[in-house]
Amino acid sequence: MAIGERIHFFRNLRGITQKYLGMKVGFPEKTADVRMAQYESGTRTPKADLTKTLANVLEVSPHALDVPDIDSNIGLMHTLFTLEDLRGLRVTEVDGEVCIKLDKSTGKTYHEMSQMLFAWLEQTKKLKAGEITKEEYDQWRYRYPEFDTTQRWVKVPSQDLSDAFVEALKEKK
Repeated sequence: MAIGERIHFFRNLRGITQKYLGMKVGFPEKTADVRMAQYESGTRTPKADLTKTLANVLEVSPHALDVPDIDSNIGLMHTLFTLEDLRGLRVTEVDGEVCIKLDKSTGKTYHEMSQMLFAWLEQTKKLKAGEITKEEYDQWRYRYPEFDTTQRWVKVPSQDLSDAFVEALKEKK
């Protein structure tokens, strides 16, 4: 998720306006809302010092606003926190081990993500059972969903193509 979307998310979470946030970080009242709208829409990207100031005003870590660096543990944690906010990811414990699961109350997100995760689980089981090689497993992961054997994800024809088929059928009648 882009930094602008995170700023927007936390601003709404705090119940403050763009103008208020812009003024709190030091923009003149006349342009504060416009500047914040530019950052939230992605038209502009805040520099590190402004990101830090925004984080302070929003009472979050700058890592919560930045596009996470998943090569670092802190960046990965903030990615997981974002997934909690947006996709219903939850941390829980099963048999004394920390687990991540999807919240069923998220409806469509839960259904679609659980199908994708079950497809992934299927491939990991095949790898563990020796039914596929590590190379085949990696090919599946890196080209997902192209090589998804569960047939849960199919390409849908474009609307133009669909309309052309409908017209062709009408003409045949």
